[in-house]
This record gives sequence, structure tokens and C-alpha cells, in this order.
Amino acid sequence: MATFVLIHGSWHGGWCFDQVRPLLEAAGHAVMAPDLPGMGGDEAALAAVTLDGWAQFAADLCRNAPQHPVILAGHSRGGLVISQAAELAPDAIGTLVYICAMMLPDGMSRAHFKQDEGPNPPFDALISRTPGGHGTRITGADPAAVFAQLSPPDLVAGAMARLVDEPHGPRAQPLRLSPDRFGRVPRVYIECTDDRTIPIASQRRMQHLVPGARVETLWADHSPYLSRPEALAAMLLALV
Repeated sequence: MATFVLIHGSWHGGWCFDQVRPLLEAAGHAVMAPDLPGMGGDEAALAAVTLDGWAQFAADLCRNAPQHPVILAGHSRGGLVISQAAELAPDAIGTLVYICAMMLPDGMSRAHFKQDEGPNPPFDALISRTPGGHGTRITGADPAAVFAQLSPPDLVAGAMARLVDEPHGPRAQPLRLSPDRFGRVPRVYIECTDDRTIPIASQRRMQHLVPGARVETLWADHSPYLSRPEALAAMLLALV
């Protein structure tokens, strides 16, 4: 039996995997879906968060997993975390899984990738800086239309009510990855065809920038754990 370590994306928490967790556990696997440290904190807490710190947090979860192999999956911004964690602890991770996630090459940050990609007006309109400037928050009128337009409305309403402030630091920090550490961990990219947050063209650009991942395609929005939980769980279970 395996352990699934599930890393959430921006403004979310480990709760976003609540529809997927029981499907993995029913098959006998352990599941760890933590809230990343500093999420939703005050300005001092947001300012203290680094990508390196989050990567160490995820790497420690993998090293101490109750069952092996470990499948480390990241959603959206969580892709940055799992990549850097693999650089720290490649021997503790059996497979990396990017769920419509940021899979970027060595030396590139999320901010750099966004700058190269250009604007995404519906997504960009949702986001404001926190008062002290150390994070961002969702303040736009209809985040569900961008994050989860294909998902059940009741689940979406609950999820949107739980969004919290996101630290800015990890977004700005370039990844530091090497072929002999990060590069030796097998990777799978689950692309979501109807994603309005990280559009499919951007997902496929990342697959080109960091070649070598096996690609699985899922008809889903940016929240496949809400819109397609059974299909997402089946893809994860197939990796064991």
C-alpha cells in the first residue's frame, strides 16, 4: 500500500481534497493532505513563508510516510512545492504528480512564468494584495467561474467560502532543481482541459519546458477534486 501526500494550491487548504481522500483510503492507502504553514496568517506569518520552507515541510512528510511508495501530488501552485521537495528528498518519493499544476524548470519562478504568459483577465481580476503586501487574497466577485465552473454548486460554494490569504514569497522564488535529484523522480502531469486558471495551453507549455512527464488528460475545470473526484482518484490509484 502507498501513501498519497497531497499539496493544495493557492488560497486553498488540504480540505480541497476531501472528496478524493476517502476514495484513496478505501483502496487501503494512507493519505496526508495538510494545510501548508502560514496560509491565511497575518502579515508577519505571510512574510515568513518561503518556497524552501514549504518544500522542506513536504519532504519531511514524504520521509516519514507510514506506507511506501510515496506519491507526492501537487495542485496548481502546489506543483512548485513538490518539485522543490523532490530536489530535497528524491529517495523518499516514488512519483510526482502535477494536477493542472505549475511544473517549471530550474531557475524559473511562478512570477516569471506569469510574466511570460501575459494576462488572464478573468483570473487576474479576482486577486488583490493583502494590506501589508506580503500576500494576495481573492476579492473578485465570482471566483467560482474561474476556479470551478464545472463543479457541483454546493461544493463550490463551500470551497469558495474557505479561501484564505496566500503568501507572496513562494511565487517569486525561482526553483532550484538538478537532473540527478529532481530529474530522477518519475513524473506524471494530469492536464485539465477546461481550466480557466491555468489554461490548457499554459499546461502544455510547461510540459514542453520540463519534458519527460507522462501526460494524462482529464475533462475538468481547475478544481478536478470537485468536478471529477472519481476520475482523479482513479488516475492516482493507477500509479501505485
